[in-house]
Amino acid sequence: MSAASALVLFHAVARSLLLLRYSPVGLLGAGLVAFWVIIALFAPLITPYDPLANDYAALADPGPSAAHWLGTDNLGRDLLSRLVWGARSLLAIVPLAVAIAYLVGCLMGLAAGYLGGWVDALLMRVSDIILAFPVIILYMIVLAHFGPSAINVVLAVAFTAAPQIARIVRGLTLDLRNRDYVAAARLRGERPLYIMVAEILPNTRGPLIVDSCLRLGYSTIAIGVLGFLGLGLPPSDPNWGGMVKDSYALISVYPHMALIPCAAITSLVVGFNLLADAIRELGQND
Repeated sequence: MSAASALVLFHAVARSLLLLRYSPVGLLGAGLVAFWVIIALFAPLITPYDPLANDYAALADPGPSAAHWLGTDNLGRDLLSRLVWGARSLLAIVPLAVAIAYLVGCLMGLAAGYLGGWVDALLMRVSDIILAFPVIILYMIVLAHFGPSAINVVLAVAFTAAPQIARIVRGLTLDLRNRDYVAAARLRGERPLYIMVAEILPNTRGPLIVDSCLRLGYSTIAIGVLGFLGLGLPPSDPNWGGMVKDSYALISVYPHMALIPCAAITSLVVGFNLLADAIRELGQND
């Protein structure tokens, strides 16, 4: 991506965020996301305990107490500490996975939409093959082969999301490649790569910003599901999906063990979705 196109995209994102002050829905969504971002950034200062430390005395009654405000899990680990550190790991993985998916998906979609011909046919058939599989099956295949780790979770989520983004970008490119400013770039003798990245990509920013917010929410759910299935981060690492999995045996007696991480996942996903709705509405009224 050229410096000019990157600057245009950054300006579009910044402008969208500034416009949120006119949308109560957008402010609510931004507030929910900002809350968890702040929690994640200051996790070392907020957590009262080591998220991996076991308090065996609390195993007799893992409910909320003066020592453990949200209670403990089935191994005596402080739920508040694990919740906070779980936010830190999640908010490091999700944006990275979505960014990689967008990098690959945009390149695929631009090439398919602008170049057409055999390039379009090849890239779209590869996308069709990937999209033909249920998403959770693809996650399981990738992580079962490479093992649970943060990097592998990022790659699994990016691998499944890139073809979806490619189809969106391809559709936008098919429309934009016939615009006058693209024809003018061709007449100037610009190379196809320059035209795709500097002329077409910045003009897809509206739909892509909305989609990126939604995709952040989808990825949050996906990583939560992977954690619940034991295919996400290593079991010892705090993650919200893993917290729900750990509570499974005691959920009928101590439902707070599952409800707390579920509520955290829900609030973050709702925040991303509200941001997407607000940006879409502001874009239509602009």
